[in-house]
Amino acid sequence: MRFIVVAVLAVSLAVSLAGAASAAGLATLTIKVMNIDPKGGTLRLSLYDEFTWYKGEDDPLASANVPAVAPETVVTLTDVKPGTYGVKTFQDANNDDKFDQNFFGLPLERYGFSRDARPFLSEPGFGRTKFTVHDGDNAITIHLQ
Repeated sequence: MRFIVVAVLAVSLAVSLAGAASAAGLATLTIKVMNIDPKGGTLRLSLYDEFTWYKGEDDPLASANVPAVAPETVVTLTDVKPGTYGVKTFQDANNDDKFDQNFFGLPLERYGFSRDARPFLSEPGFGRTKFTVHDGDNAITIHLQ
C-alpha cells in the first residue's frame, strides 16, 4: 500500500512539473537555412540575446552543429525562453571548426544572420538581426551569403 501511495505522489509530481514547464512558456524555434553549398560539411548555428551577441562567439545561449545538406538545412532549437534574439550561422565546408577567411578577412565559407542582415565591413549589429520568439512554435529563414 505504501508503494502505491509513493507511486501516485511521484506521478502527481511529474504531471505538476510538466504543467509548470508548459506554463513557463518555453518555445520551439525552427530555423530553415537556405543556399547551402553542395560541398557539405557542418552547419554551425548560434542563438544570442543582445548581451551575448556582443560578448563573443564562444557564449551563445543555444547552438547546434548539424550536417549541411544542400539546398537547405533545418535546425530546431527547443526549450527557448520567449524573448528577442539574433542568429549567426555559417557552413563549415571543410569541418575545421572555424569560419575561414582569406588574407584580407573576406569570408571563404558561406554565412548568414537572422533577418538576412548583411554585413558592412563587419558583422551586423544586434539591432539588424533581432527577432522575437513567442510561446509555442516559431520559425525563421536565413539565406546564406
